[in-house]
Amino acid sequence: MEKSIVKIEKLSHKYSNSWAIRDINMEITQYGIVGLLGSNGAGKSTTMNILCGSLNQTEGNVYINGINFRDNPMQAKMEIGFLPQNPPLYMDLTVDEYLRYCAGLRHMSGDFMRSAVKEAKERCGIAHFSDRLIKNLSGGYRQRVGIAQAIVHRPNVLVLDEPTNGLDPNQIIEVRALIKDIAKDRVVIFSSHILSEVQMLCRDIKMIESGRIVFADTMDAFNNYIEPHSMLIHFGNMPATAELELIPGVVKTELLTERLVRVYFSGERDITEKIVTASVQQGWRLQEISLEKNSVEEIFKQLSQHSSLS
Repeated sequence: MEKSIVKIEKLSHKYSNSWAIRDINMEITQYGIVGLLGSNGAGKSTTMNILCGSLNQTEGNVYINGINFRDNPMQAKMEIGFLPQNPPLYMDLTVDEYLRYCAGLRHMSGDFMRSAVKEAKERCGIAHFSDRLIKNLSGGYRQRVGIAQAIVHRPNVLVLDEPTNGLDPNQIIEVRALIKDIAKDRVVIFSSHILSEVQMLCRDIKMIESGRIVFADTMDAFNNYIEPHSMLIHFGNMPATAELELIPGVVKTELLTERLVRVYFSGERDITEKIVTASVQQGWRLQEISLEKNSVEEIFKQLSQHSSLS
């Protein structure tokens, strides 16, 4: 059995008389990037704050590398790095001064601190800015400094809250590549409201809605959670859309070009076979047919609606 790197058991938290999260269970046993999804108010931030040790839960337990946060919070926190949505940067410090300060907060000193700061700078591609004031860095490099402070103590778990928020497209690509590299030797929990970012980066998905886990599986399973409900069909001899709509299971059609049509269907498993049969019988000369996957945004919407109704 694989050892748990992160394990959350029956985690619940109450603000006043209202439960923010209820019975959250989660286990991560492999290095890589895990996406944490949730709409505003879903309980995502509460879960992250408890996981990072900045909030004490009402019920349940959090284990980092087998260390229970309740029993040994200091040791557990040494295993975690955290980059909040707004990185805690001190603009009037140089990159070196800031990273040494952050290393000191982690009780690092001497040669260990120097080697750790050097390693974090090199890993994040900011070594050439060691003596530059943080306020004089671009947004992308400030974000790199924020990530460097989160990994300076070499944690096994890194929590990133909206790490690409506010960056331009080139900076997003650079930070994305950095996160992928960092995830080679640790667990990265990646929280973002930009679903395409989660899709590009994450191996697994945990989705919280209304304070509960509503989805926990691989990215592929997330993408395929809802069966396709439309297809693109290329005909050599395009039939009238009314003829296509007579096929059992076809809901509506959308003519895209003189030979390409989008067909919406109600979910019959043999709908493709029915269209192929009709094409042969009617001489439509079907040349290509392809199912369209739902967008990540559509899946998110469906899961959210399902949670609110349950």
